[in-house]
Amino acid sequence: MSDAPALPALPVTFRPGRTRAVLLTAGAAIFVVITTVAMLLDTLGPGERASFVFTAALLLGVLVMLARPKVVADESGVTVVNIAGRRRLAWAEILRVNLRPGDPWVFLDLSDGTSLPALGIQPGIAKERAIRDARALRALTEAHAAGDGDGRHDEHHG
Repeated sequence: MSDAPALPALPVTFRPGRTRAVLLTAGAAIFVVITTVAMLLDTLGPGERASFVFTAALLLGVLVMLARPKVVADESGVTVVNIAGRRRLAWAEILRVNLRPGDPWVFLDLSDGTSLPALGIQPGIAKERAIRDARALRALTEAHAAGDGDGRHDEHHG
């Protein structure tokens, strides 16, 4: 049995689906509960109600930002969307895809000597899916590296 997964069709998006669902559901529920409480409390004035709703919207916004991470691979490279940033990488810039035991998410070793966290693949709630996604991204990276003719091949971790 081979460790190498079949290459997914491009473009492909990797994201922590269960974590995203939990964050968005919790955010919506918090918003509804706080807003409902603000409207039901007769002792609150209009400004206080507005501050409750503003606070609920702020909490929802934070949880939406936490649900934002994803990794999108297409023919020309990879886009890593983390909580507050986005970075576009050409395939040649990615030297290695790492997801070691205990890592909170995938790390991409880059040709400039740095490492970029890719929060779109994280083993938190769905460990097996994260491992499968990391292997698929690694296989795509290796396939594109081989297509560039540099012959580089990374050992499989994960």
